[in-house]
Amino acid sequence: MEPKSHWEEVYAKKAPEAVSWYAPHLRESLAYIERTGLPNTAHVIDVGGGEATLVDDLLDAGYRNLSVLDISANAVAVCKERLGRRAAHVHWHVADVLEYQFEPATFDVWHDRAVFHFLTTDEQRAAYVRQVVHALKPGGYAIVGTFGPQGPTQCSGLPVARYAPDELHGQFGARFTLVESSFDAHRTPSGSDQQFVYCFCRLEQ
Repeated sequence: MEPKSHWEEVYAKKAPEAVSWYAPHLRESLAYIERTGLPNTAHVIDVGGGEATLVDDLLDAGYRNLSVLDISANAVAVCKERLGRRAAHVHWHVADVLEYQFEPATFDVWHDRAVFHFLTTDEQRAAYVRQVVHALKPGGYAIVGTFGPQGPTQCSGLPVARYAPDELHGQFGARFTLVESSFDAHRTPSGSDQQFVYCFCRLEQ
């Protein structure tokens, strides 16, 4: 099954709170975005953020220039419905991140929790990094969360890659300076723990 069909089926069959990556608040992600020190007028994109609650918390924190991209129209529809009238304050993009035609140097912050680890080939990962370099403003920040070395080897029926912090940063190359990294234990709705690793990087000017 091609990726879009797979994810449309996942989000059509499962309630938002039932998927393994669900969290009521993405505190680690929000903390890193705040750590950039950028004003709440910064342009922030949440890649793979379809049903995620990060956009809710960013709106609550006063961020005004938010974008969400997800391959699944079902996921985006769920998020829009949850936000209600506030959804009009977000730019929505239903697309594959590897294929989307981003405008150059658009975003101050690129956030991705749990998309990058689904890219299991060198070609996919290289294409992703090119998209980040193209879409970020010089001096902008990339915040990427993936499964850590002790995380699962599969998710949602698909194989995933796992990373230590230096391995994850290494995927992005010398143009990105690693500002900080951390591990996070995510408790799934079913009660199991998953190890995540986050890298907080800056694109050099």
